[in-house]
Amino acid sequence: MIDTSVFENKKVAFHTFGCKLNFSETSTVARTMVEAGFEKVDISEHADVYLFNTCSVTELADKKCKQVIRKAIKQNPNAFIVVTGCFAQLKPETVSNIEGVDLVLGSNEKFDILQYMEDFKKVDRATIHAGQIGKNKEFKPSYSFGDRTRCFLKVQDGCDYFCSYCTIPFARGRSRSDTIANTIQQAEKAASGGAKEIILTGVNIGDFGKESGESFFELIKALEKVEGVERFRISSIEPNLLTDEIIQFVAKSNKFMPHFHIPLQSGSDKVLKLMKRKYDTALFRSKVERIKELIPHAFIGVDVIVGVRGESGEDFKTTHQFLADLDISQLHVFTYSERPNTQALKIDEVVPVPERKERSKILHELSEKKTRHFYKQYIGHENTVLFEGAEHDGMINGFTENYIKVEVPYESHLSNTIQPVKLKHLALGSLNMVAELI
Repeated sequence: MIDTSVFENKKVAFHTFGCKLNFSETSTVARTMVEAGFEKVDISEHADVYLFNTCSVTELADKKCKQVIRKAIKQNPNAFIVVTGCFAQLKPETVSNIEGVDLVLGSNEKFDILQYMEDFKKVDRATIHAGQIGKNKEFKPSYSFGDRTRCFLKVQDGCDYFCSYCTIPFARGRSRSDTIANTIQQAEKAASGGAKEIILTGVNIGDFGKESGESFFELIKALEKVEGVERFRISSIEPNLLTDEIIQFVAKSNKFMPHFHIPLQSGSDKVLKLMKRKYDTALFRSKVERIKELIPHAFIGVDVIVGVRGESGEDFKTTHQFLADLDISQLHVFTYSERPNTQALKIDEVVPVPERKERSKILHELSEKKTRHFYKQYIGHENTVLFEGAEHDGMINGFTENYIKVEVPYESHLSNTIQPVKLKHLALGSLNMVAELI
């Protein structure tokens, strides 16, 4: 039995790196610690405990983690420092060697944090608890709420794909998920807490239900019936798992928003094979065309990686042309960096780092052009917007059904409400759409 009295009147601060999945898990860990007696404070404040949930998608992500951790240690050298997440799972010894870190927890161990913190005193050498994630079959449910209006609901974890450039299967283990019944319970908890919008998140969410014999399509049909939630969004889903029945369902749904995020990674079939992806550009194009056929106003975001080993100049031109021709709304561009233990390291052809950055710059410019074009189509249209809570330069932001980011003059009562607006024009210096309340 854990003696939680030692946690009373102690302050804890959290910092999350990386994906929506990490945010959902940090929020769940935070609720556990608050229920045990901790007071949650902002990361900029003086705290007794700082917890960092890390990312390790790129080398830059590793560096950012180290920088922020060291900043917190400088802020309060006596604070107890906990580091968890993908970076901690992949490189626990490296993390433990960061001066000032006291406790390193693997991807699954973070959920049992209290049992590792009964005596949270500074130590000379960090204690490591990071099990063999590849053998773990347990799914740990989580959802985020409180920090943001929108709730990130974890429906799946891990990945069985082992793409040549990616370390996620090593950081999060094999694909696993909960039952539909248990996932619905989590959604209902989020709804009872005031969540009006839920984003379904995971590593490979289209893989949902492999253990139980259920499917992602069955899950979204069940979620549609959850009372109190007015909006659902599907986060990143693999193109080979984005079935026609899912697209048709979203097209007719009153709750699932016309918004898709589909990882492409490359517009070159040669590079897709080197990446060990499970589709080609023809399949990807067919998915985008089907969405636009059934849901013409849908927002489509696309992930793409530039500068991977084996990507020639011609391959990049092919990718650029493929993306330029697609009716998509936004690109999420990642610059490749070599990751330990990945199959891509066996490819001899290396793209120089300056060239990787140049290719990234070109695709960022294409993305901005695509987003501006998408937004401008809806100037003068009426939409509904779910407004966030924070004030930004006298404005409050929110998103339309089809993920256009909107701003109106700040009024506190708008927070976490869905309001009808008329879209006016693009804001100066940003890709926000200025709107007026109707």
